Amino acid sequence: MQGLSLNKTDISQIVTVTFTLFAVIDMLGSLPVIISIKKKVGDINALTATLVSGGLMLLFFLIGEQMLEFMGLDIKSFAIAGSIVIFILGLEMVLGLEFFKHDGGEGKSSTLVPVAFPLIAGSGTLTTVMSLKAAYESYNILIAIFINLIIIYITLRSVDFLERMLGPSGVLVIRKFFGVILLAIAVKIFRNNIGVLK
Repeated sequence: MQGLSLNKTDISQIVTVTFTLFAVIDMLGSLPVIISIKKKVGDINALTATLVSGGLMLLFFLIGEQMLEFMGLDIKSFAIAGSIVIFILGLEMVLGLEFFKHDGGEGKSSTLVPVAFPLIAGSGTLTTVMSLKAAYESYNILIAIFINLIIIYITLRSVDFLERMLGPSGVLVIRKFFGVILLAIAVKIFRNNIGVLK
């Protein structure tokens, strides 16, 4: 694992990784789903959902590489596979398609499933965390994860306000904008790692 030295803190990396995770997690694009769940089951526990999704991201960040080694894989190959997933997520957001299905749920468990997983910390998010490790310093990724957890908590606490403020067209525009960003990031990760494979 890369070092966690403060000397490796890089604002440009933090901004890039923060926006990458923000786009993949797609809290604003997920608002229609979250709003629908909230109407069915009542209030969603924002703190619990944030902590569980954050725990999943950190767990995958910390031992994901060891898991890959155990399976005989390397992070560069995983990064390329991850870039393909990110690319598909970008296409999904830009074209309005749905490749990754979200299973619904009712009752108190809806805070964990599907809100915390897979809506927030789903396969796309966990794959992205691993893919980013091949291109950015670990310390900067951890800071970006923490920033996104704050955004997740604030978003979940402000669902009603955001629904009124953005409206359906506003959410759609934001979703497509971040979809284009994801496509560009996916191409960059793929290009940076494809040349190192033998």
